[in-house]
Amino acid sequence: MTNRTIAVFLLFLCSAGVAAEPQILPMRERAAVIDQWLVTRANTILPDLMRRAEIDMWVIVSREYNEDPVIRTFLPADEHAARRTTILLIYDRGEGQPLETLSVARYGVGEIFEAAWNKEEDGEQWAHLGKLIEERNPRRIGLNFSETFALADGISHTEFELFHQALPERLQDRVVSADMLAVGWLETRTAEEMVVYPQIVRIAHEILAEGLSEAVIQPGITTTSDVVWWYRDRIRELKLRTWFHPSVSIDRAEQPESGMAEWALARYDEEIIMPGDLLHVDFGITYLRLNTDTQQHAYVLKPGETDAPDGLKAALANGNRLQDILIGQFETGKTGNRILADALAQAKREGITPSIYTHPIGYHGHAAGPTIGMWDNQGDTPGRGDYPLYPNTAHSIELFAETNVPSWGKAVRIKLEEDAYFDGEKTWFIDGRQKEFLLIPRVPAVQ
Repeated sequence: MTNRTIAVFLLFLCSAGVAAEPQILPMRERAAVIDQWLVTRANTILPDLMRRAEIDMWVIVSREYNEDPVIRTFLPADEHAARRTTILLIYDRGEGQPLETLSVARYGVGEIFEAAWNKEEDGEQWAHLGKLIEERNPRRIGLNFSETFALADGISHTEFELFHQALPERLQDRVVSADMLAVGWLETRTAEEMVVYPQIVRIAHEILAEGLSEAVIQPGITTTSDVVWWYRDRIRELKLRTWFHPSVSIDRAEQPESGMAEWALARYDEEIIMPGDLLHVDFGITYLRLNTDTQQHAYVLKPGETDAPDGLKAALANGNRLQDILIGQFETGKTGNRILADALAQAKREGITPSIYTHPIGYHGHAAGPTIGMWDNQGDTPGRGDYPLYPNTAHSIELFAETNVPSWGKAVRIKLEEDAYFDGEKTWFIDGRQKEFLLIPRVPAVQ
């Protein structure tokens, strides 16, 4: 498939309206897209990220089936794991020159990393790596170790020791953590990716909505577990994957109020869905190596009802307002902790009872970047919450607003999550957001 064909196909996907069957690329075409994106990323964003982190050599090491999370994002689509010991060496030769990208291993890695080790000619692998590094004489050598970011802590203890044994003594003090570089690489989205990300989120929205409909749910018979496993089967039918097991939970008027911890730990495996229930779903997919994470609500109509109760709709409106307040605090350079504190303060001034637990999304579901609150910690998160917000990053706007619903005689939490993109100036929801409850059954537009 040529680049032009890929572009035309993706344009078709992103311009298509909502369809009964989401448009999913065959595996071969997916691989072409993934590999094209990878080359673009390596050529465009990686040099700037290395200079931002002040690292002129990045060494990424993995043994087969014990992969560093970062190395997986450099593998082409037809490689599922490292091979034997795979060592990627990325060297910034200076402004105006392309990066040198070597695979210090038996094999090259995709179109980017040229094989740079022949055992019969170059001798032992680690010794040859040490020689290559010494020849280039880098100022700062980045390795993926980090106390703060798990996704940037991928080098094993054994590989760390072998690396230092191979490195000439005069270069030992040049080794630094590459965590800021690794996080930057993982979190930064390209223009090409953002053309397609809305379609990926739209596919997730369509699957979620189908599961919360009369096509799947028969009140009085269907259980929450039935819906969960329908989602798992549906994802497989579409030749997609999920990065976590979906959840479906119920709130109802006669149900006692519970704390957030009690809700988070509760199970709803076999609870029968009934008229008058407020359903909550947490759901995500992985497609073209990008992830989604969505939480929405559905209301099961009672006989004679054509809409959800006004009190629940007011609660949803408060949830939407809290989303607006949060993304309104997004600003380049602002830390996750500062965004959280400012958003919570504004929400409380407006009379909203908030809880914010927002995370980055992209190559991973709970991805690299700033943590903006946690459901069990509405104060500062040391380390990850101190990381600043950068442009061209995606985030799952995850939160709840608690609202008193008089007709239910209690407070109701509207737990929402929608994927959004920050371009450095503004934040927008990648494929919109829920502003009205999904109704079961759907009510025709014209009565």
